Amino acid sequence: MFAYSSLKGYKIATDFSDQIFFLVCCDLAEVSFGTESNARLQLTCGDPKMAAMGRKRGGVKQTGDQVVKKAKTENGEDGNSPKVQPTTQGTAMEDKRKKRRNERRKVQKKLKKKMQREGAQQPEPPVTLEENSEESEEEDSETEEQETPAPVTREDPPPLHGGKWTNKQRCLVFCSRGVSYRARHLMNDLKMLMPHAKAESKMHKKENIQLINEMCEMKNCNKCVYLEARKKMDLYMWVSNVPHGPSVKFLVENVHTMGELKLTGNCLKGSRPIVTFDKSFDEHPHWSVVKELFTQTFSTPYHHPRSQPFVDHVYTFSVVDDRIWFRNYQIVDEKGSLAEVGPRFVLNPIRMFGGSFGGPTLYQNPHYKSPNEIRRALRRLKGDKYTNRVLAKKALQERKTDETYPVDPTDEVFATPRDEADSEDEKPQKKNKRRRKKN
Repeated sequence: MFAYSSLKGYKIATDFSDQIFFLVCCDLAEVSFGTESNARLQLTCGDPKMAAMGRKRGGVKQTGDQVVKKAKTENGEDGNSPKVQPTTQGTAMEDKRKKRRNERRKVQKKLKKKMQREGAQQPEPPVTLEENSEESEEEDSETEEQETPAPVTREDPPPLHGGKWTNKQRCLVFCSRGVSYRARHLMNDLKMLMPHAKAESKMHKKENIQLINEMCEMKNCNKCVYLEARKKMDLYMWVSNVPHGPSVKFLVENVHTMGELKLTGNCLKGSRPIVTFDKSFDEHPHWSVVKELFTQTFSTPYHHPRSQPFVDHVYTFSVVDDRIWFRNYQIVDEKGSLAEVGPRFVLNPIRMFGGSFGGPTLYQNPHYKSPNEIRRALRRLKGDKYTNRVLAKKALQERKTDETYPVDPTDEVFATPRDEADSEDEKPQKKNKRRRKKN
């Protein structure tokens, strides 16, 4: 047997087979239980203020028989006392109870559907007290609906990330002082193509490059693209994984920006790109490291707040002549036709480091020649023009001889002084011209 006195209409369930009591909701003031051995258990739970008020008013602990008798008198079932009419407060409490029951059922339905999808066993609901006839009828109708098999339909699988921004990749894009206008426009183009990029003021070239790690930490960035200018002519690009590395240093060649090219392609600002790589990136380990670094740096994270949910352009990285060629194309239609957007540039790898902006050298390009060496070779070619001209004159003098044709020395035997005098007389005489004096 059981008995309960409910302060807010909640119930206590008992399992007499094992003498175990289950508490469904613990907002009760005083509860008394009864078993076949007439054992009594007195609990005081829920709001302590309400329990104290009951003690002050002289509340008496009731047994199970007294509670049943009191309920009969209130309902007018004993025949002596009239039936108590329900008040507005009682109807409001019943409405609250129904709302809570409905909420509990909704939660149980959701859990049951989730367990059915996962293929796990559904947990059995806890045993409760007898409810009203209306509630029992509703439960029967619900069980009948659940027993009927649902039609088999093909549903899309739930999203892996639940539509949330989980890939928190942030890239710091900035340059050093002394960059040319072309390098500055290239930096702005990269910021426009990467919605997850963050900006920073220019860095002085005399400062230590290791300070970039602290700048990335303050900006909460884990990737960095740093454009470094030297002699106002050469442009270098650092791509680093902050703070543990690796990092790669490139020489940027053949830069053409979006505003310079005037190409026909166009793409939505903030849209997500498709990053593609040449098959050469899988042939050597150093190219594989560069591929993974570029994938994490240039790809836009899924569900980024500043990104658009569209894919309308493609990044291509190709290895030609030991250099990386970058192109950006627009996807014109579904057939796969492309139109170039820009920018264009070529990256000549110099060295790969194990840390961020430093550390042990993982790879060094044996085919790399610095711009200073190239300019020195050009100056040598220009200087060789003069030396070649001097050497040509000297060789010409060496090739010349005193006698242009062979002469017989016996020809001079027949030469006489008279012949020499006749030859002198034959020379034309100069006319003496008198100069007129100027008056």
